[in-house]
Amino acid sequence: MPKFIFAYHGGSAPNPDDDAEIARIMGAWQGWLEGMGAACLDMGNPVGMSKTVTADGLRDDGGANPLSGYTIVEAANMAAACDLAQGCPILEGGAGSVEVAPIVEM
Repeated sequence: MPKFIFAYHGGSAPNPDDDAEIARIMGAWQGWLEGMGAACLDMGNPVGMSKTVTADGLRDDGGANPLSGYTIVEAANMAAACDLAQGCPILEGGAGSVEVAPIVEM
């Protein structure tokens, strides 16, 4: 079955002093990831600020649309993978997006 990567962009971090908000957000992510069952091959992780390496040098501003995390799933096709992504908590409030791309086996 094909594999897909969910690349998360944007979103917002909870107030580090608000334990209830942190628990709510972490619970939403855990519930969504676990809800995908065996389709979720790698729950992934958040990522830190990236650097962009080009032929002209190095930029450390995270690029045009910085990556905030990833997950790897298995789905029958792109449409099914996009359906799985629809429940992602990063979409809450319109603050983030999920880029869905097939992983090409080499």
